[in-house]
Amino acid sequence: MTGIVYKSTGSWYHVKAESGVFYRCRIKGKFRMQGIKSTNPVAVGDKVQFELEETGDDTFGVINTIEERDNYIIRKSVNLSKQTHIIASNIDVAFLLVTLNNPPTFTTFIDRFLVTAEAYHIKTVLLFNKIDVYDEEELGEIKYLAALYREVGYECLGISAKTGKNLDKVKEMMIGKTSMFSGHSGTGKSTLINALEPSLDLKTSKISTQHKQGQHTTTFAEMYDLNFDARIIDTPGIKGFGVVEMEKEELGNYFPEFFAVKQECKFNNCLHKNEPHCAVKDGLEDGEIAWSRYKSYLQIIEGEDEQQYRMDDFPEEQ
Repeated sequence: MTGIVYKSTGSWYHVKAESGVFYRCRIKGKFRMQGIKSTNPVAVGDKVQFELEETGDDTFGVINTIEERDNYIIRKSVNLSKQTHIIASNIDVAFLLVTLNNPPTFTTFIDRFLVTAEAYHIKTVLLFNKIDVYDEEELGEIKYLAALYREVGYECLGISAKTGKNLDKVKEMMIGKTSMFSGHSGTGKSTLINALEPSLDLKTSKISTQHKQGQHTTTFAEMYDLNFDARIIDTPGIKGFGVVEMEKEELGNYFPEFFAVKQECKFNNCLHKNEPHCAVKDGLEDGEIAWSRYKSYLQIIEGEDEQQYRMDDFPEEQ
């Protein structure tokens, strides 16, 4: 039988067969031994083949094949630094929710997410949520950030999951597609999904007043069918985003504004650091490339942890 993984709980997977029926499935042990360094060899969004087995009164599926993925979004595993975690696969569009505060989303996090999405050919849209609660100065900061990322080539949209502002535009971008919502805990992913599809009634939680941090409500990634011909993958709130599976020499290719000028660099293998006649550094001086983006690039290429540049001491989420 063939189906799509809709939910992973670590050891069990909920798979929707082509018939529309859901089956509880697990994987054979050998799957974990085939050189897969990921903590989750099967991810939500995967197309799989499985066969049914019966044990007493229980019927379940055993996944024997993962079909080739169109793409996936991956990051370093939280607790196992040498392993990776596939957040979701076969994604048509990724929506990254960004909030200025409560909780803050830093450009280092945004850039790491965008670089990974670029590397795996996933279209990304930045959703600046909670614009109904910002004052004039904060709205100015949001407009500045949106202008910065639009200049790079990313679609940006100011929304309010609570008031419904611009949610019709989000829906338009989702029709006929499998979308993924991601971002820090507390940015409003579950609230937004509930606004788009009230019948789901996903759990939401309030922001911690002590740390301005979202309380973790989504434990595992899960995909839902929506009533307007769309599928959405809701992901656990992620705190840090470790970039993996990327060589230093190729990293600049995933910053679109760097890639656009790299041919003008004196050296073909220019890393845009200390080399003379570097078009990227010239772009910085001319104001055509944002310093925040270049700072993110340097942090990634030098292998520095995003958390070193955070101004808080929030506990790492699982």
